[in-house]
Amino acid sequence: MRQLIVTAFTSLDGVMEAPGGEPGYHNAGWSMSSVEFDPAAYEIKGSEQDQAEAMVLGRVSYQSFGAVWPSMEEQFEKYNAMPKYVLSTSLRKNELIDGWGDTQILRSTAEVARLRAGEGGPLIVHGSATLVHSLQEHQLIDRYHLLVFPILLGSGKRLFSEASLATQKLQLVDSAVYSNGIQKNIYDVVR
Repeated sequence: MRQLIVTAFTSLDGVMEAPGGEPGYHNAGWSMSSVEFDPAAYEIKGSEQDQAEAMVLGRVSYQSFGAVWPSMEEQFEKYNAMPKYVLSTSLRKNELIDGWGDTQILRSTAEVARLRAGEGGPLIVHGSATLVHSLQEHQLIDRYHLLVFPILLGSGKRLFSEASLATQKLQLVDSAVYSNGIQKNIYDVVR
């Protein structure tokens, strides 16, 4: 079985929407404007790229990242080259991004479950709030990589589903606090 990892920038109050400046959110770009830059806080991003074998994305995040990451070869070389799986009921094959590696469309959470149950290395999910909620609700997430920013945003898409779910215990396996107040928290889901 493959490990399914959710990685996210989140505010202290759990908002994960538009940390890099994606349009349409009134606090877009909050991860860049809320703290001083400390490269140590982002080292996890390099290790994620080295460890992941494929990305699983929702349609909106796929289209958003796909508009930028292919041109940032130095920062995202391994992500650009690795296979991508997009969970979408509406995305058509002719809408896939040219030149951004092998991409397959998945139509259901059950297809993600089959992918996770197969052989291979870790699958990593970036952004993709709706997808993350569905994965939580179906208990398919194995690990969370969170960078928690010392900011309260109030409204916005939340990392965690608001559905009525059974208790899900997490085990903290790594953490750090950086000079700019960002906290790294890595949790394994206890089954």
